[in-house]
Amino acid sequence: MSEQNPKEIRSKITSEGVLELSIFNGEMPTPGENDVLIKVEGSPINPSDLGLLISFAADLDTLATSGEGDEAVTTMKIHPGLMGAMKPRLDDSMQVGNEGGGVVVDAGANAKHLIGKTVGVAGGAMYSQYRCVPASSCLVMDDGTTAAEAASSFVNPLTALAFVETMKMENHSALLNTAAASNLGQMLVKICQDDGVPLINVVRKPEQVETLKKLGAEYICDTSDPDFMASLVDALVATGCTLGFDATGGGNGGKLPGQILAAMEIAANKTAKEYSRYGSDTYKQVYIYGGLDMQPTVLNRSFGMQWGLGGWLLTPMIGRIGMERFGAMRQRVAKEIKTTFASHYTQEISLEEMLKPEIIRGYAKQATGEKYLVNPHK
Repeated sequence: MSEQNPKEIRSKITSEGVLELSIFNGEMPTPGENDVLIKVEGSPINPSDLGLLISFAADLDTLATSGEGDEAVTTMKIHPGLMGAMKPRLDDSMQVGNEGGGVVVDAGANAKHLIGKTVGVAGGAMYSQYRCVPASSCLVMDDGTTAAEAASSFVNPLTALAFVETMKMENHSALLNTAAASNLGQMLVKICQDDGVPLINVVRKPEQVETLKKLGAEYICDTSDPDFMASLVDALVATGCTLGFDATGGGNGGKLPGQILAAMEIAANKTAKEYSRYGSDTYKQVYIYGGLDMQPTVLNRSFGMQWGLGGWLLTPMIGRIGMERFGAMRQRVAKEIKTTFASHYTQEISLEEMLKPEIIRGYAKQATGEKYLVNPHK
C-alpha cells in the first residue's frame, strides 16, 4: 500500500441494521500552517472507543467476515430494539479512535519545530496510519518517550486527574473509585498517594485486590466478598469519603451505585449527633463515568435525602476546570508518563487484526487488565 494512500478503520451502521467494520484507503493529509502530520504508531482501545467502533447495540453472536487483508469487511447485526438510538449515524462511514501517540513527520510553517517529536493527541480518527491535527492539540513528550507510551496520555490520565479536581471543586476530602484495578484505577492510586488524597478502591475479584496491594493501596473493597458492605462502611468511616466514581453504571447485579450511597449514609450516621427522619445531613455524590456493566442501575433508596447520582464526562469537566489548570494537568502527564501514567497492554494488534471476530470478542469484553493497543503500521 502506497504511503500516499494511508489506511484507517471505519465503522458504519446501515439502514438495514448491520454494523460494518472496514479499512478505508484515503489520501495523505496536508498540514496547514498551524497543523502537524503525525505518523500514528499506537492507539489504545478504550471503553469510550467501543461505543463508536462496535456500538452498545451490536449483537456479537452475529459476527461474520468477508474478504481478506485490506479488503476485509466484518459485520454484526444491531439489536432491532436499539436501532432508534442509532438513527443519527445510519449509513455514515465514521472514523474511529479517540487518542493515540506517534511522531510528527511534517508540519505547517508555524509548527516546524515539532517535526521529529513524539506526541500524544486526542484528536479522534486515531485508528489511522497518519493523522493531521492542530499543533496545539498535541502533548509533546520528553525525549526518550516512545509512541506506545504516549498513546494513552489523554483519556485515562486526565480522567484520573480530573477526579481529584472534581473532589476539590465540590468540597469533598476523599475519593472512591470502582473497577479500581483497571489502568485508570491504578493511575488514580498513584496520584492519590502522591497528593495525599484518601482513596477507596472497589474491585470485584480477589486477584484484583492483590494487584492493588502491590501498588500500596490502603483501602480495597471486593464486591465478591460476603463482607463487602461492612468493609466498605469501615473504609468510608476511616476516610470520610462522600464522593464516588463508578465505571460500571451497574455492577454487582446493578446495585453497586446504590450500595455506595447506602454505605455512605451508614458511615455518616455513625458520627451523627442527632437523629433526623430525613437521614443524615451529609451530602453524598456518586458519578457514573462508564458503562462496563449494561444492567439497569438499581437504587434501593436507603440513603436519606442528601444525595446525588449523575453522569460524569471528561470533556465538560475540562471546561469547569479551566484551561490554565488543564494545561498544568497535561504537563504532569507528560512528565510522569513512564511512572504514574504508564499504561500496560496485553496485545498489540494491526488494523487488519481489529476486524477479526476472535479479536473483536476479546477487546469487546472490556476485561480489567486486558488492554489492546492498535499499531496502524504493524
